[in-house]
Amino acid sequence: MNKDKRVQSKPAQKEPIKRNKFRKYVPSILLFLLFEIVAVTLWLVKKNLFYLLNFSYIGGCLGLGTALFTAGKRYARHFIQLAVGSYMLLYLGVISHENMQIEGFWYYLFLGVFEAATIHYAVAKIFGPLFFGRGWCGYACWTVMVLDFLPYKQPQNPRKEKLCFLRYVMFILSLALVSGLMLIKIANLEQIMFWLFIVGNVLYYILGIGLAFVLKDNRAFCKYLCPVTVFLKPMSYFSFLRVHCDESKCIHCDKCLRVCPMNVEVNKESRKRKNGTECILCYECTKDCPTKALH
Repeated sequence: MNKDKRVQSKPAQKEPIKRNKFRKYVPSILLFLLFEIVAVTLWLVKKNLFYLLNFSYIGGCLGLGTALFTAGKRYARHFIQLAVGSYMLLYLGVISHENMQIEGFWYYLFLGVFEAATIHYAVAKIFGPLFFGRGWCGYACWTVMVLDFLPYKQPQNPRKEKLCFLRYVMFILSLALVSGLMLIKIANLEQIMFWLFIVGNVLYYILGIGLAFVLKDNRAFCKYLCPVTVFLKPMSYFSFLRVHCDESKCIHCDKCLRVCPMNVEVNKESRKRKNGTECILCYECTKDCPTKALH
């Protein structure tokens, strides 16, 4: 009788394990569904099949990539960065002549057109961060898809807080540039916006790579110069997806602080933790935590 009971009890033990395995992939599924809702909504409202294909592709890449990441595949984040970043840079930007940089956002915003960059910014950088925080910076940005291949994945020096004001300078300069071009009603402005996209990206790569080697920090450009972070930071404070810390398990070994590319005070649970809105959801800290206090 005892043997029979032991044999019968095995299937019951497997069920919670299966549920737990499935639960790990819920954020990936939710992320895909979020983009699919956007895709279908824009397709129906705009009556343009492109939006369905565009956001379905991006959502599919993000969902698959984050699922691979959850499964422990170390190449997962690079896969997403290359799949999404190169698509937006090469197809939307270079081939389709859409300026997806912040200057393109100002341009379409001033025209009163909800297309291309204005949709991109609304989804990825203004309202989207309420759900996935700075996930754009960690998984889709075409600038850091290159910078993340540089040798300084873990910052070699303390964060230089005094340089953070430069992001606001870049933000104001981009706004002033497009405002000036619109006010003087310069001819062939759409063509000029395309070349601003090309020149802007070349400049970003030069500055990003240069800063990475000077400061020994791949993410120096994100911390000090990127104007897009002015949009990302406020909404990221309320992000649904974020790294949690069970402070009762934390032994303050500081391993998480050393591996964090954005210098986030991740060993605290409070949303007010230092650099909390800088988290790019790379989850490097969760991999190195010896007590599994981070999740």
